Amino acid sequence: MGKLFGTDGIRGKANDLLSPELVYKIARCAGYYFTEKESNPKILIGKDTRISGDMIEAALVLGFTSVGVDVVKLGVVTTPAVAYLTKNTDAAAGVMISASHNPMEDNGIKFFSKEGFKLPDEVEEEIEELYFSNTNLPYPTGAGVGRVWDDLTLKNRYLEYLKTTVKNSFQGIKLALDCANGGAYYLAPELFASLGAEVQAINNHPDGTNINLNCGSTHPEKLAEFVKENGLDLGFAFDGDADRLIAVDKYGEIIDGDYILAICGKYLKEIGRLPQDVVVGTVMANLGFDLACQREGLKPIKTKVGDRYVLEEMLKGGYALGGEQSGHIIFLEYSTTGDGLLTAIQLLDTLISTKQTLDQAKGILQKLPQVLVNVKVQDKEKYSSNGEIAKAISEVEEILGSEGRVLVRPSGTENLIRVMIEGKDLEEIKNYAQKIAGVIEKELA
Repeated sequence: MGKLFGTDGIRGKANDLLSPELVYKIARCAGYYFTEKESNPKILIGKDTRISGDMIEAALVLGFTSVGVDVVKLGVVTTPAVAYLTKNTDAAAGVMISASHNPMEDNGIKFFSKEGFKLPDEVEEEIEELYFSNTNLPYPTGAGVGRVWDDLTLKNRYLEYLKTTVKNSFQGIKLALDCANGGAYYLAPELFASLGAEVQAINNHPDGTNINLNCGSTHPEKLAEFVKENGLDLGFAFDGDADRLIAVDKYGEIIDGDYILAICGKYLKEIGRLPQDVVVGTVMANLGFDLACQREGLKPIKTKVGDRYVLEEMLKGGYALGGEQSGHIIFLEYSTTGDGLLTAIQLLDTLISTKQTLDQAKGILQKLPQVLVNVKVQDKEKYSSNGEIAKAISEVEEILGSEGRVLVRPSGTENLIRVMIEGKDLEEIKNYAQKIAGVIEKELA
């Protein structure tokens, strides 16, 4: 059997790998699955601003309604908005049309269960089995055909909910929002303005082709310049579907997920809302994050790279805060998924409560220099059993000792081995990274 669902839904180049025919068929299979679980199921559909979103939405609607599923179209929203609304309405499931931080030519469909979480693996497998088995699914007629309606007001319920998660007014705060020409282009400015902040938004004029284009959380440099030039207090950058956040302070210094986890983790611990004092991160977190946690009495737990692994660990251990260096932060008390808007208001609320500016708060963490080298290989699975590579890694680890670390791992999506080294001396770790990369290239290229 083939494989459609990846770690974050089904993604591909729109109208190519992610064709209307594929989307239509997967919608029929998923819709049929939900009709078997409950009568008259309803599915919510949201989308980001990509030009292909309308096409994919139409294919989804056609597939769902053809098996008797009702559809509510939310319009342009964020991924976490779909997750929240799916959980807090009578929907059987939700679908977000987005490829997150990817270029505009890509797109994807991500399903949420009625609990607001990504569909369990076993449900995805059942839907895939229907897809690849070519089962003759029903075509109901008459009153059995699904209905479709728009409800562009539901997103306001999501914004109102977000506002209940903070306790301070943002009056007097001057900030910039980089909306990545994506799903947050009007939700983010509206949210912060309603909380009292003085807002200046950039990259909030989507045209269908400019989502994530040299802007947003993957390109925060322009936001940093904008904040400095306009004398603002801080800035927030989201990605195309606003499930990530990268912040900048008033000096234009970039504050990534490691800083956010440390700042918010410390505060939640102080007010007794951090179960077991645990913060869940990934193996890509900077060593400076671990040192900060040690100083502040926080207990970092590390997972594989990927927000799904962070969430799994949080649910398993009953933890409240986790995330990735990329800015995908999960406040499990308030949300079932990473949420850039929620993270931004939680971070700002924390700063106000602790009477700190962002540039002051980021002093909790001093990052060690980090070098990342990608090595193209023929078979990335062979690296773990190669003795010469293991020897090269061990030699560098012995030299660095407790003042650095080495992380070598295969890419999840490409034939690459990623070599990441942290240590006190940048030039030194560059040399070590090249040494290990050279061995990998010799052995596996």
